[in-house]
Amino acid sequence: MEQEVYERTKDHMEKVIENTKQSFGAIHTSRASVSFLDAVRVDYYGTAVPIDKIASIGVRDLRSIEIKSWDKKDLEAIEKAILKANLGVTPINDGKLIRIEMPELTESRRMELTKIVKKIAEDHRIELRNIRRKANEQLKALNTDAKIPDDAFHDGLEHIQKMTDQYMKLIDTLLQHKEKEIMEI
Repeated sequence: MEQEVYERTKDHMEKVIENTKQSFGAIHTSRASVSFLDAVRVDYYGTAVPIDKIASIGVRDLRSIEIKSWDKKDLEAIEKAILKANLGVTPINDGKLIRIEMPELTESRRMELTKIVKKIAEDHRIELRNIRRKANEQLKALNTDAKIPDDAFHDGLEHIQKMTDQYMKLIDTLLQHKEKEIMEI
């Protein structure tokens, strides 16, 4: 019984970590990254699809991304989608590919981005704490219904806490990495 609680809790915490990575990936630094375009959806024959489904995306150098559409007719739709996503960049369409140059970040913008990523990290830590609370409540309900003994209940609470600590450290590591990336000139 408690094993099911552990598995569900671990799955939920893994999703929080993935969500954290995606949220951090959406915050651009002056360094080019393919994940910068993950949230962009292109209107492709009436369906919103990710860019990587209709084009290849590559990092040309530290500050530029190239998008090569498999069908040159889609370049304009990709360009419009990037502009619509309001990412703070202007795509350059030369008729063969789209190039995105990442702008330099000012010191004040770096500080703003650092505050934003700290807030994102804290929001995800709160999610982890909520998952821990729910798991503890489930274990308590199992204990109250006499489906698990007191020893297993206390061991379960300890196991859930260790799991939470592990994922909290992972968020801290991701945050440190992102802060370093933002402050890098």
